[in-house]
Amino acid sequence: MQPLTILLIIIIYFGILILISNRVSKKDSGNDAFFKANKNSKWYLVAFGMIGTALSGVTFISVPGQVGSPDIQFKYFQFILGNAIGFILIAKVLLPLYYRMNLTSIYGYIEQRLGHVSYKTAATIFLISRTIGSAARLYLVVIVLQRYVFDAFGIPFWVTVLISLGLIFAYTYRGGLKTIIITDTLQTLFLVSSVIFTIYFICSSLDYNLPEAFEAVKNSNYSKIFFFEDWLKSNYFWKQILGGIFVTLAMVGLDQDLMQKNLSCKNIGEAQKNMFTFTGIFVIINIFFLSVGALLYMYAEKNGISVPLDTVTGKPRTDLLFPEIAFNYLTLVPAIVFLLGLTAATFATTDSALTALTTSFCVDFLGMDKAENAANPNMVRTRHLVHIGFSLLMFLVIIVIYLLNSDAVVGLIFKVAAYTYGPLLGLYSFGLFMKTKTVNDRFVPIICILAPSITFLISSYSTELFGNYQFAEELIIVNGGLTFLGLLLISKKATTQTRF
Repeated sequence: MQPLTILLIIIIYFGILILISNRVSKKDSGNDAFFKANKNSKWYLVAFGMIGTALSGVTFISVPGQVGSPDIQFKYFQFILGNAIGFILIAKVLLPLYYRMNLTSIYGYIEQRLGHVSYKTAATIFLISRTIGSAARLYLVVIVLQRYVFDAFGIPFWVTVLISLGLIFAYTYRGGLKTIIITDTLQTLFLVSSVIFTIYFICSSLDYNLPEAFEAVKNSNYSKIFFFEDWLKSNYFWKQILGGIFVTLAMVGLDQDLMQKNLSCKNIGEAQKNMFTFTGIFVIINIFFLSVGALLYMYAEKNGISVPLDTVTGKPRTDLLFPEIAFNYLTLVPAIVFLLGLTAATFATTDSALTALTTSFCVDFLGMDKAENAANPNMVRTRHLVHIGFSLLMFLVIIVIYLLNSDAVVGLIFKVAAYTYGPLLGLYSFGLFMKTKTVNDRFVPIICILAPSITFLISSYSTELFGNYQFAEELIIVNGGLTFLGLLLISKKATTQTRF
């Protein structure tokens, strides 16, 4: 597919999103609509739209690309099973808490439970975590757009990033969450359709019907799911399950981004229906992504296609196998389907993240949810400036990632999560389980710096300290546990037992 064709499709795509945004936000672009969608979202729209937010472009191209590694294959599905357990725990434990407290920002719980400094610490951790994680996700897809579109027009990488963020800003700055509930539903529809049609097109190219494709994938060298052989390795089953549970609790249940959508439902019952429905769809769609990965490698073997090389390092880069085949070997329609799916997966994640970052800063640091600020007309203008600020900050983070040439994006995202979300896990665990204790609030930031630092040292020297043990996603448990122990050291008896 020619770069100009790809560019025209992207322009049309964003034109549709901007039209939807203008229509949705025309009657109400106030802060309540931006932060909470007026608490009137339909649960089934939230559930479907969250798929696009939760998956991102990383899932779309990195997960299929990793299937070719003998030590990975379908290992990711172990992690997905852990995710599913984590989603159920969120629905049964955290969502009732947030609804009972009628929170706009979920970090309001920390303020009421542990104190003002702890509250600001938790909100700051989220801002750092989500900015880095979302920038890494967007970086991966901008690299694809740069290689297959913008290089042909001589446009530098930083301009491509700026254009991408500018388009996201254009359809989110007015309506915020109210707009995103609608646009993410549309983008998820593109994403899911893209995966299904991609499987169909590749199967047709390999002369398989669906049952034959299933058997071929099952009998291939790429479909091993469960790894029980060596508990020291990072792919070991129970490591992946535990990592999946706790990464989900931290990156979803303690993250303003995805929880903000849940809190826009009318009541706890609808929010829980949303989470249970979302969990089922999430597991199924990830099976499809892994299957796409196996089929891509089978297609590459049959047609003598090598994994594309990174333009800087010259090393094979599995992230690029899917776009390489879609754009250069399949016909026009499959290429368009891939492009729509990749674009939807990426921008459904980034638009939601920018809205959540703006919400957290406006509520947690500027107090825009307070009654005295609700009627202030300057608050909407201030919110717009904050939205611009986070767009520029994400731009700078992407440029830094690019300069560092961090090509292992999936690993980067979960590594960042282990170090940054771990303290959130410790804070909430202490608040929920130590009902008779509180903390010396002013020392909490120190604990939340020390715990990740010690975790980094443990991870760096794990093979020497623990007999060749390799940490995987369960590293977040170590971080959260160290934070919890640190909070115990600075704890004191509460004057009254907490109700939360």
